[in-house]
Amino acid sequence: MTDVAASDFRHPRRYVRLDTILRLRWLAVLGQLAAIFIVVQGLEFDVEVAPCVIIVGLSALLNLVLQTSFDPMQRLEPAYAAALLALNIVELAGLLFFTGGLQNPFSFLFLAPVLISAAALPIRLTIALGLLAVACASVLVFFHLPLPWDSDDPLVLPPIYLFGVWLSIVVAIGVTSLYAFQVAEESRKLSDALAATELVLTREQHLTQLDGLAAAAAHELGTPLSTIFLISRELERTLPDNSQIAGDIKTLREQAQRCRDILAKITQLSSTGAPFDRMPLSALIEETVAPHRDFGVVIKVRIAVAGTPEPVGTRNPAILYGVGNILENAVDFARTTVEVNAWWNADTVEIIISDDGPGIAPDMLKRIGEPYLSRRRSADEAQGAHSGLGLGVFIARTLLERTGAKVSFTNRIFPDHGAVVQIGWPRNRFEGREPAAESPP
Repeated sequence: MTDVAASDFRHPRRYVRLDTILRLRWLAVLGQLAAIFIVVQGLEFDVEVAPCVIIVGLSALLNLVLQTSFDPMQRLEPAYAAALLALNIVELAGLLFFTGGLQNPFSFLFLAPVLISAAALPIRLTIALGLLAVACASVLVFFHLPLPWDSDDPLVLPPIYLFGVWLSIVVAIGVTSLYAFQVAEESRKLSDALAATELVLTREQHLTQLDGLAAAAAHELGTPLSTIFLISRELERTLPDNSQIAGDIKTLREQAQRCRDILAKITQLSSTGAPFDRMPLSALIEETVAPHRDFGVVIKVRIAVAGTPEPVGTRNPAILYGVGNILENAVDFARTTVEVNAWWNADTVEIIISDDGPGIAPDMLKRIGEPYLSRRRSADEAQGAHSGLGLGVFIARTLLERTGAKVSFTNRIFPDHGAVVQIGWPRNRFEGREPAAESPP
């Protein structure tokens, strides 16, 4: 079956657009200016306006330089994006120095650049930004100007409270950054896995299209080959046996007949007259089982005979890949035997694939089918075998569920051992038929 190799699909590097960083920086500039204006004009507190405005002005000037000198749509290298976020932390620390340090309620804005990094940048850069934010917060505990407040009733906060604020900032940076990183990482993995699923499905569809093209070519070439065969046979009859070209004409006729025989075999592969378009359940199972019969594992196929006709479905690449991939996993983990059981009735079509291997570990049983979840034999790892990206079961399950199947994973009941995968379709979905419309009451 078609597989996705590490050389074909890797995690993309993480890039952030310059425009995204600039938008956040402009938002910070406007927010800082608004805060200074409200505190000075609205609350009439004594604030070191000049240094605060200079810091905000330098930040705005840098934004203008970046916006005019570079394409805002370009994606920054992670190191450059981290440098801009680090600059945001330093700018905020400078503003807090002139406005009360950690006594200022805006000190929790140290979280923002670190959270952005956790969601968009590699973990090492996020850790570096987190340490920078913690270092700035630690310095502001001891070095800062007084908090702008009413001069007649100054606010004095006890040291234990300031320590609590510092500790809460440190804990919030660590916990929220870790949470944001985990959520973003899961989202990236799922996105990459779905992209790999689409890649596999596209490859399988290409193979199906090649089958159809081969049958179409066989049909179109049949007429000219028949003409060549008839003409060569007539020429062979009219030429004397001792003619110099009699042997060439005979060879031409034999080769034309050979081509006709080959094309006849191709066109006969379709039992319905349309090349490779539909196949019964038994043919589907045989096509997925055949590539795995020579791997030292006995594959037993049992098809229950039912009172209804055997279901005949479309030759769906998603079904072929999904069933084939699950069967490949069963062969990989089986000790001696893999069983493929199939049955159907008027409403349901079901395939059950089981093996006599170690089974699915309890900690993986609830998570089976998630992307990048893989556990291969240690022997394979010792031999340096390619263990894949852990996408096989996820891709198989996703493709099968798109065809209307329900896929479940269990283990055999003790004392038996091994994994059991049950794949079931509504019969009308398997056969590619629309459900019958209900008659109006």
